[in-house]
Amino acid sequence: MPQTETTTPPEAAPDRKIIALSGTDARKFLQGMITNDVSGDADALVYAALLSPQGKYLADFFVVPAGDDIWLDVDADQADGLLKRLTMFKLRADVTLELTDIPVAMGLGPVPEGAYADPRHAALGWRMYGVDGGPQTTDWAALRVAHAVPQAGVELIPNDSFILEMGFERLHGVDFKKGCYVGQEVTARMKHKTELRKGLVRVSVQGSAPAGTEIINNGKPAGTLFTQAGDAALAFLRFDRAEGELTAGAATLSRLPDPD
Repeated sequence: MPQTETTTPPEAAPDRKIIALSGTDARKFLQGMITNDVSGDADALVYAALLSPQGKYLADFFVVPAGDDIWLDVDADQADGLLKRLTMFKLRADVTLELTDIPVAMGLGPVPEGAYADPRHAALGWRMYGVDGGPQTTDWAALRVAHAVPQAGVELIPNDSFILEMGFERLHGVDFKKGCYVGQEVTARMKHKTELRKGLVRVSVQGSAPAGTEIINNGKPAGTLFTQAGDAALAFLRFDRAEGELTAGAATLSRLPDPD
């Protein structure tokens, strides 16, 4: 699905919430918690995740520069849990966290003034804050499928997913040079000492099946089918069972080439 050459009007993202962090220790505190590097004075979005001590995904979000503050653009269903967990770990740090009503909007094409490019992939356009966007007309699910971008609560499952299996390195969501953060040891070991045996991939689909349907290869469990858009979908597959004809319920699948 090619990126449009014309800037589209902002589209509202009602499924997103903003958590505002303020205080002299806000950036240092966040740096020690999340998967990406936010130590500098950035003027761009940073995509990152919060992990459990066991290295499993808990939430993903965009870190937004907001003057002296930092905003976290997070899935609305994860906002309360993320706020609670960050508050629990702040201890004596000079950090204030607040769930806000700041609106989030998205669009495609050249990045307009006041907006930020989506750091995961250029085809995902841009994000804007403090603006009430119009109704959504873009097929964002199709864009995610085309570029193998997982979504919180669908492909990204708290306390189950590992971010490297979900493509976070390709999506610029993890920094292997930044130093310690929660879950860093497990993530680094998966990167440097093991070969991934499972992962999020694109598949072609004939027929349809609900998200969460088990994928079968020659009678053996091979993975799970997730977001479907037209004749393509995202699937979490065991790589040793990803070849040949796959089935998910009444649907027939085959693996597609990895995205750019």
